[in-house]
Amino acid sequence: MSSLRGRVISQIDRTDPRYVALCDFHNRLALKDSSMWGSDAQAEAMLRLNWIDLPELSRDLLPQLDALSAKHRDKLHVVLCGMGGSSLGPEVIAKSFKRDLFVLDSTDPNYISHALSFDLNKTLVIVSSKSGSTIETASQRALFEKAFTDAGLKPTDHIVIVTDPDSPLDRQARAGGFMVVNADPHVGGRFSVLSAFGLVPASLIGVDVSVLLDNASDTKAAFLKDSTLVVDMAYAISYLSGQYMSYSDSGCDMPGLSDWAEQLVAESTGKNQVGRLPIVVEEGIESEFFSIAFSGTADLVLEADLASQFIIWEWVTALVGAALGIDPFNQPNVTEAKEATAALLHEWNGVLPNFSPDAIDGAVEIFGAGSTIANSLTRFIDLIPEDGYVAVMAYLDRRDDAAILELRALLSQKTGRPVTFGWGPRFLHSTGQFHKGGQQNGAFLQITGDVDRDYEIPGQNFGFKTLLAAQALGDGNALASRKYPLLRFNLTNRSVGIQEILKSLKTN
Repeated sequence: MSSLRGRVISQIDRTDPRYVALCDFHNRLALKDSSMWGSDAQAEAMLRLNWIDLPELSRDLLPQLDALSAKHRDKLHVVLCGMGGSSLGPEVIAKSFKRDLFVLDSTDPNYISHALSFDLNKTLVIVSSKSGSTIETASQRALFEKAFTDAGLKPTDHIVIVTDPDSPLDRQARAGGFMVVNADPHVGGRFSVLSAFGLVPASLIGVDVSVLLDNASDTKAAFLKDSTLVVDMAYAISYLSGQYMSYSDSGCDMPGLSDWAEQLVAESTGKNQVGRLPIVVEEGIESEFFSIAFSGTADLVLEADLASQFIIWEWVTALVGAALGIDPFNQPNVTEAKEATAALLHEWNGVLPNFSPDAIDGAVEIFGAGSTIANSLTRFIDLIPEDGYVAVMAYLDRRDDAAILELRALLSQKTGRPVTFGWGPRFLHSTGQFHKGGQQNGAFLQITGDVDRDYEIPGQNFGFKTLLAAQALGDGNALASRKYPLLRFNLTNRSVGIQEILKSLKTN
């Protein structure tokens, strides 16, 4: 059973014409009416609405998933190479069911080294890419193919591909003899958790995906019969929340659900300088902004099992898109970030340039105004728009460099403004869309770091160190072109540099 409660429920006016309009949108969504987001969005929407049917249609995958799981039951380690919607859903499923899954959604060589440290003979790699041309997953696939070959193993025995039918990856993989599971091409990436992109990894780590589908289907049937829960949520987010919404996993048994919802909401709504920016807050942190939780107390509390959370949030996000008058299924500025990366890789021609910082303070190189960490942060904070937010973008190792996460709460306390945190480059497939397409009031702090070693990318004239730099600096160029406040700290020693930044915020 799913239930909705919270402080804001009493403010929902079900006689408001906007609420009545949302009820109409709900009925049209149930009929897969592609015109409900406007004429400009209709062509895209026509190709992206099969997520509505996934709780039922994905049952066709069950025999294939059973066979795949049986074939690879000897594998002790499962590595998922995927970005955005291809990885955030499987990650929250793994955490919620307490299964081991290493999610490789980074191009940082330090983080990649963890994935390569497993016994390759007992490792299965899932390469998930809807388009089949995502540079991160293409590079990771090439790396693992070489690693398996160098270890005397057949890559086809250790790699499974998930992609859309007839994508470049689909054609290449089938020609190479790899096992391929095709996803429904009429489902967008961030709405794909109940498709092959979510279910293949879940099945291979031992999750009974038929239960997920049962729960999602039952919940969908319930809100199609009584729309109050989903329309109440859409009304509150569209008309009562404002630009910022905090999300917290605190007290619920679905760690990572906030990260999944963050991508869904930010990338879907951050268009045309409107949108809703989720701020994932740490356990025990009280939010000054419109708060959403899955347990405990908040403005909105949605209590439901994991699969029900998935289908409810997808449905509500589509309704919010209709209310805001935007296309929730496109992501034009994600493409912009990819193009900015490609431009730098072409310009550098495989050789990473040397960059001269504006100042150096201990283990931190400063690219921006200020002669010290403290001075730079003070100047940066002064530039935050009065109604604006701060985005911390850490192109680091989210396992070994996890201490940097404390920066979000410290900056929030220091500035009194909403502060988001994203691991690069994965946030480029999530909040990165909002940064450039949503409200134009962000201030951006990039954290990069020197690497311990690099890995070549087979078939390319650059390695992962160069790719990561191109992604960070390419996105920086896109932000700078909009005249946003932008500061970059590069850590010449990651652990020392992180502590120096945190200490500066705590003592100044």
